[in-house]
Order: sequence, then C-alpha cells, then structure tokens
Amino acid sequence: ALDAACASSLYALKLACDELADGRADVMLAGGVSRCDDLFIHVGFCALGAMSKTGQSRPFHAQADGLVPAEGAVVLTLKRLTDAERDGDTIHGVIRGVGLSNDGRGRGFLAPSADGQERAIRAAYAEAGVTPSDIGLLECHATGTTVGDATELESAGRVFHGLRDVPLGSLKSNLGHLITAAGGAGVLKTLEAMRARTRPPTRPVASQNPKLRDSPFRLLQAAEPWTPTAPGAPLRAGVSAFGFGG
Repeated sequence: ALDAACASSLYALKLACDELADGRADVMLAGGVSRCDDLFIHVGFCALGAMSKTGQSRPFHAQADGLVPAEGAVVLTLKRLTDAERDGDTIHGVIRGVGLSNDGRGRGFLAPSADGQERAIRAAYAEAGVTPSDIGLLECHATGTTVGDATELESAGRVFHGLRDVPLGSLKSNLGHLITAAGGAGVLKTLEAMRARTRPPTRPVASQNPKLRDSPFRLLQAAEPWTPTAPGAPLRAGVSAFGFGG
C-alpha cells in the first residue's frame, strides 16, 4: 500500500513494473481505490480552494473552477511481455516506460511545478525509447483547475515542442476526479480507446484554456478514428497523473 495522492495508482504501476523487471515476481496487481469519507473530501478540497464552486468538472475550460470528486477502483494485471505471450494471455497493452519525479520546494499544493512534471514525462519517454512524435494520444491529469491545467499544458508543451495538433483529453471531464485511482482510470480509458481504435472525446469545451491556443495540442471534442503515427507502427499513448508535489 502506498499514498502518492492523485498519482498513487500510476506510482503503484511503476513499482509493479520494477518487481517484474527485477524478477522478484511473475504476476503483479496494481491499482487504486477512491472511496474516502465524502465529508472529509469536500471539507479538505474546499479548504484548499480546489473544489469546483459550480459543481462542474471542466478540464481545459477557460472558466474551469476546480475539481469534482468521483468514486471508483481500478486494478491492472501485469506480466512480463514474453511471459504473457508464452501463456497465451489477452494483452491489452504494453507499458514501455514510467517516469517519476517531484516538484521539490514550491509555492504550495495547488501551484504545481512545470519543471517537475517535465522531468517525469521526459524520463518516461527516455525509458520507453519513443519520441513525442510517436504519441497518438495524450491522456492528461488535467483536474479542471485553471492553474493546474495551464501548468500541465506548459510542461507537456516543452516536451512536445515543435509538434502540432497532438490530440489530448482528460477522463475527468467525463467522470470527475478519481483521486488515488485517477491515473489507473486514465490507463483503462486509453487501453479501451486502443482496442476500439478510436480517440474518445472529452466533454465539449466552448471556451478553451488560453494556454491551448499556441500549444502543440488540440483538445478532442468528438470521437475520431485512431490510426498509427507511422505505417505499421503500434498505437502509442502517454498517460499522466500528478499528485501534490509530483
């Protein structure tokens, strides 16, 4: 059991991958559960000024005013690829790399560091041996706070600098914020999108966060076919989950 706030389920995924890579286990279960006391969550996030006053989860909206908590659980079964192929398992996806980082000393819980996020993203792509141009979908953490969303666009924009129209979305626009299970839920969404070969839409945003305007990204507003970035290449995606401080 571990607690890395909103990054918890992806942090668990990383630790599970390490166990498999080091040969200490042959099968790992990793995930997260979000079922906190409702009053505790509401009081806590209201005290931080992070709860949406309008009760709407609107990632990347220009008037986004905070998160809306959600409840759920996700568990992923992980094996080394060679073992899964040998055993005839249904393989939903392959994890090529996971990057961890932290913000260090900062301005507070709700003012994340773009530098820390950038380090995590670059570490993941370096371990995976892929470049940003290989990525056909970016599933963002994007909780629907104006500062948080803008910071993530900045950090990801540094990594994807020079590219255009990279599709991105956030499950939180459809489901709310699953807190500790949020990253794993983003992975499930991405795997199902790969299976359907369809990039799924986020909730329509009439007025987008101004940081999107000159960024390498475009917000998915309607379902669209998902094809590889190069002929014969697999579908590749990035999934982010950032907690308090990293």
